[in-house]
Amino acid sequence: MEKFSYETNGYNRTEVNQFINDVIAQTEEIIEKFKVQSNELEQLKKELEHYRKLEDTLKHAVITAEENGKNTRRLAEEEASMIINDAKNNANRIVNEALLKAEKIQVNREILEKNINIFKRKLKLIIEQQMAVVDEIEVLELE
Repeated sequence: MEKFSYETNGYNRTEVNQFINDVIAQTEEIIEKFKVQSNELEQLKKELEHYRKLEDTLKHAVITAEENGKNTRRLAEEEASMIINDAKNNANRIVNEALLKAEKIQVNREILEKNINIFKRKLKLIIEQQMAVVDEIEVLELE
């Protein structure tokens, strides 16, 4: 605390007035600092609220992205399963068609083989008959 000098009617008025002016000036500075800090605090609160909203938005976006990723993965797995099933069905169909065709070719081969054998026998018979005719011609010439 400041000490004032005494005069006839009490403390020195100039010193007291100066002290009061200093106190007022300091108080005004404190009030001004308080206003500035108050404004800064309000601004910081607004920024904090903005960042909280931004954080919530980002959390929501991450959750949505995860859900979309899961859905995309599920759809891809389903599509892959369908493609595999179609490929298996096509492969089975192709194999079955090939087996039927092979069986048909085998039957045709067997028929051709029989026909060739029949043709050979008939040709052999014709050749034998012709040989008999040739043998008779030789016999006729000798007599």
